[in-house]
Amino acid sequence: MNALLALGLATGPAAAQPGDPAQVPPLSSAPPGDKVAPGWRHQTLPKVERANRYAIVADDGRSVLRVSSSSSASSWVCGLDIDPARTPFLHWRWKVSRSLPGSDVRIKGGDDYAARLYVFFDLPLDRLTLADRLRMQAARALSSADIPAASLCYVWGRAQAAGATAWNPYTDRVRMVVLDSGDAQAGTWRSHVRDVRRDWAEAFDGPVPRISGIGVGADTDNTASEVETWFDDPRFDASA
Repeated sequence: MNALLALGLATGPAAAQPGDPAQVPPLSSAPPGDKVAPGWRHQTLPKVERANRYAIVADDGRSVLRVSSSSSASSWVCGLDIDPARTPFLHWRWKVSRSLPGSDVRIKGGDDYAARLYVFFDLPLDRLTLADRLRMQAARALSSADIPAASLCYVWGRAQAAGATAWNPYTDRVRMVVLDSGDAQAGTWRSHVRDVRRDWAEAFDGPVPRISGIGVGADTDNTASEVETWFDDPRFDASA
């Protein structure tokens, strides 16, 4: 999926659904079915022909989000207003049916992943270089969305080993972080905790801005692949 389009997933407190924007709306509280969980919304992409299918399902006695992706891309997103100086640790679990052949953070054609979790930051444009500011203004004008000026994207990849980081092949405003890779752990719930304040510092300049949203999903449109992906509740906390 073209990350410039994905950044149109939109963010900012104004995009949040009813609820506390300092807390991620729990997926586990939603009733089973294909309706969007309260506090989230299904963001499709205008230049991607097919959207993923999403449903809240039971897994080992717990309600989780299942994503079915087949040559498709879209995300569930929620707007937030979180201070990462107070709650910098992002906790979540995910599970995938398989990794994606062709998934590769180095090339545009490989910008597909069995699982993605975006963290969007409310970075003011005046903190960008003039060139980046002009590019961001142009992208926002084309998308009619408040595209975030900086994002972290945690993925389940394949070509790179877990721990690899790189700029997205479409834009240096998205830092990719490979957390799981390949099929050795496919079908198994994987728990992760990330200090987004530290990940920000390793990728971008200046103090970490407020977190304006997150997005979860999978994308298979570039590689014409198929995958099923599950997400448990993401949450921000003051401790790991």
